[in-house]
Amino acid sequence: MNLRVLRYFLAIVEERSITGAAEYLGISQPSLSRQIKDLECSLGHKLFDRGSRTITLTPAGELLRDRAREIVLLADRAESELTSMDQPVGGSIYIGAGESQGFKVLAKAARGLRERFPQTRFHIYSGNRDAVTDQLESGLLDFALVFEPIGITHYSYLNLPGADQWGLLMPRDCELASHDGVTAEDLKALPLIVSRQVHFDREFSGWGSLIEEDLDIVGTYNLLYNASLFVAQGCGYALGLDGIINVTGESNLAFRPLKPRLTSRMNLVWKADRRFTPAARAYLDFLQGSLAL
Repeated sequence: MNLRVLRYFLAIVEERSITGAAEYLGISQPSLSRQIKDLECSLGHKLFDRGSRTITLTPAGELLRDRAREIVLLADRAESELTSMDQPVGGSIYIGAGESQGFKVLAKAARGLRERFPQTRFHIYSGNRDAVTDQLESGLLDFALVFEPIGITHYSYLNLPGADQWGLLMPRDCELASHDGVTAEDLKALPLIVSRQVHFDREFSGWGSLIEEDLDIVGTYNLLYNASLFVAQGCGYALGLDGIINVTGESNLAFRPLKPRLTSRMNLVWKADRRFTPAARAYLDFLQGSLAL
């Protein structure tokens, strides 16, 4: 597959028409159509279903779209990184993270690095553990912020200070909000919305003799903010981490910690064999130095 043709293919996906893509790319429509047809022939799969006004992707086209985006992004990053190797420290740093108070440590280090090297830029990808580690494995991220245990031996990692506290997000006017904590028995009696990355045999091992089969799980979430909107509408109680949702002031939500206390620590991980850009290396060195103080 030719990188230029993959860019052409993605332009058609974005424009949803060959005519629009040809205009955007500045090439003739017949030329674009011919190159896409050649691509389909070489792959042995039809990529588009062509309608009277727009075109849609076939299953093979959807698969190629996802892979092509990764390939083009990696190619662009490689070019940018090679260009910046002989220049003063600057360029892009890519970090993936779930919702955690630990991200404040990374943000503080980012501010310090930019004070020294103002040409650095940070790109944040938000997602759960599986999503960010997939991006890390694909080479699209330099670092990922994940909960312990890491569980993958080919990662290098840095322990971050502090820990995130587990608890329950609930309507402020519910009876449970008058309590100072939430027990395992409380959880068993409630409709719960839980993170898709939670593994009860891992995060809750040894806490309250709690197993997933004991719970009434009515929904799952990727990011706690969206789950909080469900809680506000009376659709359940969200099991999550403290400090992610603002429950002060006029908020109609409350957060109560689990009782006994349950916390999770965070690690910054990166592929052990990854060759860092000067900017990513400078960031890691700066972060390690700041944590050693």
